[in-house]
Amino acid sequence: MKRIALTAALLAGTAALSACKTTAPADLPPDPTPSTGAATGTTTTPAGPAVGSQEHFVRAVNGQNIIYFDTDRYNIDSQDAAALQVQAQYLMQYPGVMVTVEGHCDERGTRDYNLALGERRANAAKNYLVSLGVPANRISTVSYGKERPVALGSSEDAWAQNRRAVTVVIN
Repeated sequence: MKRIALTAALLAGTAALSACKTTAPADLPPDPTPSTGAATGTTTTPAGPAVGSQEHFVRAVNGQNIIYFDTDRYNIDSQDAAALQVQAQYLMQYPGVMVTVEGHCDERGTRDYNLALGERRANAAKNYLVSLGVPANRISTVSYGKERPVALGSSEDAWAQNRRAVTVVIN
């Protein structure tokens, strides 16, 4: 009896699907046009990337959207402070831009230890930006620990590149 009901249901479904129209609609939607980004105050410019985009941010801060840390450290040194000051100036100039600070670690240590260290690194960068006048509600943080390395390998050079905090535009 169950077999007959199952067969009947399959046949009914097949009949319903075969009745669906498979031809393309006569009117297609218009091609996408550059948006003005009214919600964030961004605009697309012919000379470069959209204001408030990640590319615009990286160019405006001269590639200083990444700060680096010493082994097992999350303190902001003078070089990091200079990069974060440039980032803060950009964020103050474009108040509609929201960012996430990503905390990263090298491959050494346990997963849990590196997630905690990455969180401390991201929060240290966020707190410094907030101390420079950027509203805290515009900055979120995330820790990737050792899960997203930029340099592969087990050398001091690779480890140094992976101990970082990266500021990323999210709108």
